[in-house]
Amino acid sequence: MRRICLTLPTNRACADTITAMGEEAAYAVGRFGVEAHLLILDSTTGPVLAGHARAAEAVRQHRNVVVHHLGEDRQRDFLRRVIHRSGAAEPELMLDLMLPAGVSYGACTNRAFLIAAALGCRSVHRRDSDSRYQVLDGRTVFPIHHELASLGRTAAEAADGVDENLLGADDAAKPVAMVGGSFVGELSVDIGDILRTDPDVYHDVVSLWAPRDWPEDRKRELVDESFRGAGTEPFTGDHAALAHVDPMRVDMCNISFLDEVYERVPLPPATDTIGSDYFLMHLVYDGTLPGVLHNRHIVNYYTPERRTDDGFMAYQLRLTKFFLSMLYFNLIYDRMAAAGASLLDDAFRVRPGAVAELARRSAGADRAENVHRLDVLGRSYRRLGGRYAEFADVLAARGPRLLDEARADIEDFALLTEVWQPLMTASRAVGLPDTAPGGHPS
Repeated sequence: MRRICLTLPTNRACADTITAMGEEAAYAVGRFGVEAHLLILDSTTGPVLAGHARAAEAVRQHRNVVVHHLGEDRQRDFLRRVIHRSGAAEPELMLDLMLPAGVSYGACTNRAFLIAAALGCRSVHRRDSDSRYQVLDGRTVFPIHHELASLGRTAAEAADGVDENLLGADDAAKPVAMVGGSFVGELSVDIGDILRTDPDVYHDVVSLWAPRDWPEDRKRELVDESFRGAGTEPFTGDHAALAHVDPMRVDMCNISFLDEVYERVPLPPATDTIGSDYFLMHLVYDGTLPGVLHNRHIVNYYTPERRTDDGFMAYQLRLTKFFLSMLYFNLIYDRMAAAGASLLDDAFRVRPGAVAELARRSAGADRAENVHRLDVLGRSYRRLGGRYAEFADVLAARGPRLLDEARADIEDFALLTEVWQPLMTASRAVGLPDTAPGGHPS
């Protein structure tokens, strides 16, 4: 029986999401005959952690749904054993990259990848705590329907199960490596207030994720489509396309990857950086691996802590670090696009060494472009006033340090990529000992 890993990384209260994901896992079992492992990587504490544990326990009633609810202590113990088994030269650094003290969207998903390998799963299907499923005529619209229909099949085999095939004959033998959709609802990045307050400032800020030398019309196109997902129109019927899936059309709250992708290259482990978990989408796309784009979009909403002063400051810092990271990722993406199918070996598997080399080369980029980004953010936020101006003061004080952090983050990504396969091998050997013979955590 094929095993799959449906995973939820969380650092906030989301018992309802756990319950809904249990239902999605049960749907996968009933519709596709898989053994579904629901993996909850929980960074909460106290009553919230206990509430999640109760929700996870209730999911275990579903047949062939195996639940793993791991708090940070259990995650850390697993990682220490894997890192030790791998023989990594700097074990404490590896542990910090895999389970850092700060928020890391890439690191939490990397932990899911390692644990999925330990469980013997063929694919990882990620959802987020600040998202919900759509409903049509009383029926929940689960993205896993399209994910399991195509993931891992060759493009030729998957063609009969989609509504549209946009691939050519050269891709027929390649495996479908990614299946994803987007979201509907609020912007994926909490900057709607900037758009409402000053559209010109919004343009100046959002365009910072483009290379500085892009022409203005191309930047404006990027701004117009950024962070909007699939808009606001609700689901009315299925449509799935077999294609080289544009990363701008999918979101990490609604994504699945084949093991042959995530077992070979990790996500960047940068802390306090939104978008750090999107790298594999670009790798699949630039490497010419087939994917499926579907329209079972997740509903995005904002959690209350983003509206607090502390939440606002933390989020703006993560957004700033995203813009700074793009100096390096834009270079990597350009070079991956130029490399195309040469990023793959003869068996259509990603070549990790090629990715690590591109990351290391990008780390030497001239930081003048990032100095410009900080200048634009500072001016823009002062123009907005209020707590945006307060954040501009934070940027002025922390700017040099943020520049150093952005470069260090890409160097850490290169290092982690170089040791990723030994970590994967060790993970499969160590296994996940919290699973008892009956299939439930002991």
